[in-house]
This record gives sequence, C-alpha cells and structure tokens, in this order.
Amino acid sequence: MKYLLAFVVLIFCHDYSYGQNDKIKQEDAINVVVIGAHPDDADIKAGGTAIQFAKMGHNVLFVSLTNGDAGHQSMGGGALAKRRREEAKEAGERFGVSYTVLENHDGELMATLDLRKEVIRLIRRWNADIVISHRPNDYHPDHRNAAILVQDAAYMVIVPNVVSDTPPLKKNPLFLYAQDNFQKPYPFRPDIAIDISDVLDQKIFAMAAHESQFFEWLPWTNSIEAPADKEERIEWLKISRAVPITPPVRESLVKWYGKEKASAATAAESFEICEYGKKPTEEEIRKLFPMLQ
Repeated sequence: MKYLLAFVVLIFCHDYSYGQNDKIKQEDAINVVVIGAHPDDADIKAGGTAIQFAKMGHNVLFVSLTNGDAGHQSMGGGALAKRRREEAKEAGERFGVSYTVLENHDGELMATLDLRKEVIRLIRRWNADIVISHRPNDYHPDHRNAAILVQDAAYMVIVPNVVSDTPPLKKNPLFLYAQDNFQKPYPFRPDIAIDISDVLDQKIFAMAAHESQFFEWLPWTNSIEAPADKEERIEWLKISRAVPITPPVRESLVKWYGKEKASAATAAESFEICEYGKKPTEEEIRKLFPMLQ
C-alpha cells in the first residue's frame, strides 16, 4: 500500500485547480484541448503532457466524443456510460484537467455535420491554442471518425459564418496528431516530443481511475487477467502500457531538449503537426510548449 499512498500524497500536495495556479496570469495561460473518441483516449495519448501543462498553471480540457457505453464484456448501455463518466471525472481530478464526456454511443461515432459543429464549439469555447487528437488511420472506426471530425474543425474554427452561435477564434490553433504505431498509408512522424519521465507515475495513477477499461475490458479482449490488488494493478498498468521511445522519437527529444537530457528520458509523448491548422515556427512551438524552454 505504500506505493498507492505515495500517489495519494502526490495528488494532494500539488495545486490542480484547472488553470488557476498563481504561477502565471490567466491572460498568459495556454489553452489545450485533447479530443479522444472514448473516455481514456485523451489520458493515454497526452496524459503526461497534460500534467505538465496543468502544473505550470495552464488550462487543459480532455474530451471524449462518445460515452463509452459499449466498452465492456459484461455490462453496457446507460449503466456503463454512467460508470465511465464517473471514472473520467476521477481521472480528470488526478490529472489536474477538466473532463467532458459527450452522449454519443460507443462504436457508432460518425463524422456528421452536427457533431463537427459541436467540436467547433468546444474548441472555440476553450479558446484553444493547441488541439490534440487521433490520426485518421487507426484500427477503431470511432478513432478514425474522431480524427476526421477534428481535422474538419481545423480552419473552420476561425470562420465567423460557420457555427455563428459561438464566436470564432481570432487565430487558428496548432492541431496535432497523437502518436500511434500504424504504418499505412504512412507512419507517424514525431514533430514534437515531450519528456514525461518525471510525471509518468502520476499519469499511470490517473489512468488507473478508468478501472472498467484497464483492469476489466481491455484485459478481457486480450484473454488475460489484471491483478486484483490495487498496488499491484498500478505496477502492472505501468508495465503493460509502457510505450518504448523509438529512434525517431529519441531524435525529436534531442532536437527539443538537447542530447544530454534526451538521452536521460525514460518516457515520452510525441505529436505530429496537422497541416490543416497553425503552421508554427520552432520558436512558436517552444512558446506553446513551455516545458521545452
């Protein structure tokens, strides 16, 4: 239990007040939106980066475009959706971010015009500087359609006559794809890599709030069983969800952190720039990702 208690102490010893940290003025805060298809997608793809932003006093919103009501082997529908919403809320508190779960059915997400408009509204209301989502080539149709929805919202978020009930952004955000291992039609390119070594344990603890997924549903789909003990579950999740730093990601870390720091990194999250949004210079990237300065 010592390992688990250490995380509890960690959570309460820091200020996770959704951007109200007094380290920066709110007018200088960076607003980040991470949009996933399901509750837990944003956590997996950008949880460590989100923790770093939140600790610095910036504003992070996690969005799930579905309510996750199909992702379990022995329960579903409204009961599962309620459980997954509660898990997402707890995860958000552990990450130090806001968490929004939309009421679209898991496994049925489509890139409709109405949902594109909702994505545009979400991005505008958060006054986003950075938007992160899936790439459009992925094994899961919900992931693919989430990517299309976000891509189709890029640029449109600054067009006044599109979704005119919500004021347009004055500038296009930086849209980013999160890392994956899919190779066709082309492999992921790590344009930006973030060293999350120092917050990996907190990321894993926050992800563990999604008990229905990481300790029940996903193990079941792989014909394995997760440990029953809470402390063992944390250790098991850390090992089972480990993402090796590939040579391209290591090269990106060297670019952004220098060779010495990059060589010491043991965990990273990386992102590919979507050409439909802001086309940043290296200096602008360092401003948008202050952990790189």
